[in-house]
This record gives sequence, structure tokens and C-alpha cells, in this order.
Amino acid sequence: MTRIGLLSDTHIPVDARVLPAQIMEIFRGVDLILHAGDIYLPSVLDELENIAPVLAARGDDDFDVDDDGRVKDKHTLAIEGISISLSHTEPGLGPWSVFPDSRQEPGIASYQYEQVAGVLIFGHSHMPKLESRGGFLLINPGSPTFPYYVHRAGTVGLLTLTSNGAAEVSIVQLQ
Repeated sequence: MTRIGLLSDTHIPVDARVLPAQIMEIFRGVDLILHAGDIYLPSVLDELENIAPVLAARGDDDFDVDDDGRVKDKHTLAIEGISISLSHTEPGLGPWSVFPDSRQEPGIASYQYEQVAGVLIFGHSHMPKLESRGGFLLINPGSPTFPYYVHRAGTVGLLTLTSNGAAEVSIVQLQ
């Protein structure tokens, strides 16, 4: 079993000065943390790396992370036999999306997704989302610091993968 912490759109130090302390508690014991972009400062990834290894997607507002080896336009991983892709934008939306266009007819979209992942993790909208589409699980953990583009406590995600190919996800509301 592998537990993965998910977050996106932290926007530090612009929309929040620091990561909410509650994230450290929620992510305690995870095996990996995936940040779906709009990090702003690499120090955010350094802080998260005190909990577990971190990989991040480059967001449309990430200009100071280009030299950070943890950050790529897209990460594709295989964990517990499940293929995972991490990018900043939802499949098929905008220039920062590196997933196939999900607005195609379902049969075609499913075929293309099979080339990419079984779990697609993204951010950008600042709104949490869990959706099964074409046999794939789409996850947006929302923003912990700027949900719905409002300055208040937001959300993060927890993804649990098991060796029998099951994926369970929860969105956690911060206080």
C-alpha cells in the first residue's frame, strides 16, 4: 500500500505567506507528495520534502522553479501497478494541459488516456474535483491556500494505492 499526499496552487508567498500547518499533520506518514503546480517558491517543495519525497508539475505561474529537478511539465509514474500522471491543468483544458483532449468522444479519449495514465492528477482551477472519466480517475485536490480564488482555508488530497490495483482518494478540508 502506498499513500500519496496531493496539493496544488499553493501560491506562496502571494496568496498565503506559508503552508498551512495542518498540511504537515494530514500528510504525516505519506510515502510521496505530488504538487500539481503554481508553487511559486521552491522552498514550498523543500518544506514538504521534510515529510516525504516530492514531485511537482510546473504551473502557468511558476517562474522560479525551472532549475528544480523535482519540477517538470508532466510526471508519469507507476506505483503499485497503477499508472499516474501529474500535470497542472485538467485534461483538455488550456495550453498547460499535457493530457489528451478529454472532450473527444469517450472511446477515443479512453484510448488516448491508456497511453498516459490510470490516475490523472491536476490543479489550476483551485477547485477540488474527483471524477471517473473513460475508466480513469481524475483528481484535483484544490488549493490549500486560495480555494475558489478566495483567501480562506482550502483543501488537499490523500490518494491510497494498493497492490491489487485499487485507488482510493479523499479530499480533506483544512480548518
